[in-house]
Amino acid sequence: MVYIIFKYAITAALVVIISEIAKRNDRLGSLIASLPLVTILTLIWLHVESASTEKISNHAYYTFWFVIPTLPLFLVFPKLNAMFGFWVSISSSIVITIILFYLFQILLSRFGIQLFP
Repeated sequence: MVYIIFKYAITAALVVIISEIAKRNDRLGSLIASLPLVTILTLIWLHVESASTEKISNHAYYTFWFVIPTLPLFLVFPKLNAMFGFWVSISSSIVITIILFYLFQILLSRFGIQLFP
């Protein structure tokens, strides 16, 4: 139980630190947020918890494919935010991302890559 609390604390601290940096410096906060820090932490947690090499490798592999359909959010959200405000923009961006996940899965399945069972 202590270990899980430790994991939560480290991971939450990372998010808080990034948001505090972003308040002071947009570009630096964005740079740090764009780094795959959560993925790296997850890979470390999996390794420390003695997950198999295959499990750790699969996590990195699938993370790559799942990042691609999320990228348009970072272009769409600022435009929508300027026109409609935060909540409409974030909601619309989430819906667009879900649709892109679906379409991306259809595209990848044509190449034999199955992200969802």
